[in-house]
Amino acid sequence: MNLLQEITNYQPCNQQEACDQARMIDYMAHHTDYLSRENHTAHFTASIWTVNPARTKTLMVYHKIYDSWSWIGGHADGAEDLRAVALRELQEETGVRHAILVRPDIFSLEILTVDGHLKKGNYISSHLHLNITFLAEADENETLVVNENENQAVQWWSFEEALQVSTEPWFVTWIYQKLIEKTKALET
Repeated sequence: MNLLQEITNYQPCNQQEACDQARMIDYMAHHTDYLSRENHTAHFTASIWTVNPARTKTLMVYHKIYDSWSWIGGHADGAEDLRAVALRELQEETGVRHAILVRPDIFSLEILTVDGHLKKGNYISSHLHLNITFLAEADENETLVVNENENQAVQWWSFEEALQVSTEPWFVTWIYQKLIEKTKALET
């Protein structure tokens, strides 16, 4: 199944996801370079919501550009297999090598705004990330490594702490709270 089919088949859990799903499908119909950051307006990214086996904690990084604790993720850079992108980003950003996907399908989707910023001395204009999130499980005792090119720290947080340490209110309200609720719903 290709990415468009996966997004089309995804069952949104709320109005935010339904709206963003429709915009992603429309964007893919009108742009062929949606997997490349050479598309300066919008492009696909993959995130990974990583939890411990008890599903009580999540792994977050302190992101240099966003100056906040955040989930883990990165650009598709031409790859349609966003699962592989998400798992690669988890390993690159945290050092975690033994995570497993809890399930293979999309866990969440969202369109994220990215303010203009400097990266490696170059200005990156404001744009959108068409983001697909996957759910992974990892051992919280695995050795963590900070990727100094992107992060200042890596740490496990309880779900309640994760909502408090992020300094991005929109992410807390619309994304992290949703991911926590969806994770807890898997237990029932």
